[in-house]
Amino acid sequence: MRQIEIMDTTLRDSEQMQGISFTPSEKLTIAEILLSRVKVDRLEVTSAKVSSGEQKGVEKIVEWADNFGFTDKLEILTFIDYDKSINWAMKTGIKSINLLTKGSLKHCEQQLKKTQKEHQNDIERTLEYAFSKNLSVNVYLEDFSNGILNSPEYLFAQIDFLKNFPIKRIMLPDTLGILNPFSTYENIKNIVEKYPTVHFDFHPHNDYGLGTANALAAIKAGVKGVHLAVNGMGERAGNASLDEVCVGIKDFIDANININEKELFTASQYVETFSGQRMPANKPIYGKNIFTQTAGVHADGDKKGDLYVNNLKPERFGRHREYALGKLSGKANLEINLKELGISLSEEKKNILLQTIIELGDKKKTVFATDLPFIINDIFETKTNNDFKVLNFSINSTYKLKSIANVRCSFKNEEVEEAAQGDGGYDAFMNALKKILTQFKIQIPKLIDYTVEIPPGGRTDAMVQAVITWEVEQADGKTKKITTKGFNHDQNTAAIEATLKIINFIS
Repeated sequence: MRQIEIMDTTLRDSEQMQGISFTPSEKLTIAEILLSRVKVDRLEVTSAKVSSGEQKGVEKIVEWADNFGFTDKLEILTFIDYDKSINWAMKTGIKSINLLTKGSLKHCEQQLKKTQKEHQNDIERTLEYAFSKNLSVNVYLEDFSNGILNSPEYLFAQIDFLKNFPIKRIMLPDTLGILNPFSTYENIKNIVEKYPTVHFDFHPHNDYGLGTANALAAIKAGVKGVHLAVNGMGERAGNASLDEVCVGIKDFIDANININEKELFTASQYVETFSGQRMPANKPIYGKNIFTQTAGVHADGDKKGDLYVNNLKPERFGRHREYALGKLSGKANLEINLKELGISLSEEKKNILLQTIIELGDKKKTVFATDLPFIINDIFETKTNNDFKVLNFSINSTYKLKSIANVRCSFKNEEVEEAAQGDGGYDAFMNALKKILTQFKIQIPKLIDYTVEIPPGGRTDAMVQAVITWEVEQADGKTKKITTKGFNHDQNTAAIEATLKIINFIS
């Protein structure tokens, strides 16, 4: 089978997304994950001449890459300016450049105000300088899609010109995301057949929501590489998403890639955290709801024989399937969650509990699996583990000083009080709580996600819901993710209520 190169442009193209800027340490972390864990083939780390700070940040990435044998996988976008951007790139230690040239007559004449011949002369001059410095060169034909659709003579003349140089790859960007899978396949197939010895990459954008489909069509048509971004980030509607395209290649195309699927979700989480851009819950592959069945008939079918399971098994990506609880829930949803929690109820009580869950769903209230013990306790007055209590707490926040928390808790009639500082009130509370849990020999859960929800148009006295996802270690040594929530007028208190639930769940 053909081998397809995956070039990730998260560190370069994603910063063209409004409000996105990664710090040097964040860029280094993302680079380490993508190269050593996800195993992308190439990484475009920045555009030349951005800033001196950006240059120093790239130097850190190159320093790390040198130590682990990844230097030849790093690339920088450079421009037709003879030696300026090439010299900037060389100062970072990078050995490969991606030279941005014009792939459409419109861009050449209207943006550069030059003829095609004048543009080619500038390209040749810049290329000769790059080759004199022993750089590896790839060339972008910017606005390729407009070029192939509206000025094909110009585009083919550019390719004819470029193929005379020792360029490694000619890269075809759908800069404005105007192609569809049919036009992508037809046009790229013609180009690949016309130039069988040239290595072509395809760089899709997602303006029509067709980035993934266009990438797969381009691969089917014969390109040898595609450019993608984690979480599909990028200017306007973004780039084609790394996870969607890689999974699509594995499942639908007769080709090989080097990507480690189990690390895709890790990369997504880091980029989500560093960018501040949360992914929609229904985002394919990455979304938190993707492996959650809601309808009762689906849960029933899975229980009887995985009837609603496709090739996108959560285990491929280091995740697991969940069954939601709400107004569409059936008995199978409930039974699966009760079994996972180790709770046994009679058929009569299951029916009563299910009706309560449906009523909560009608009120737009979310029910998590870890809410079940508390709901059961409310309905049937059964004893739940509520041995750990927060008796008192005081949180002081001041301007430009660390917050301080004093916390007093009890566990099985024994009381302990501790104080701690933190970066904010809840952080100070957690630092004090960790001291207390250590004394009681209770497992300290790992917080992996924390969101605060305030009703739209909420006032200063609005109720706040804190939703926290934790990772806890089970008796068999495996870890499990559990979500708890708290509801209060005070944000810290809402978070503390959610925290108290997880402690009683595991203690």
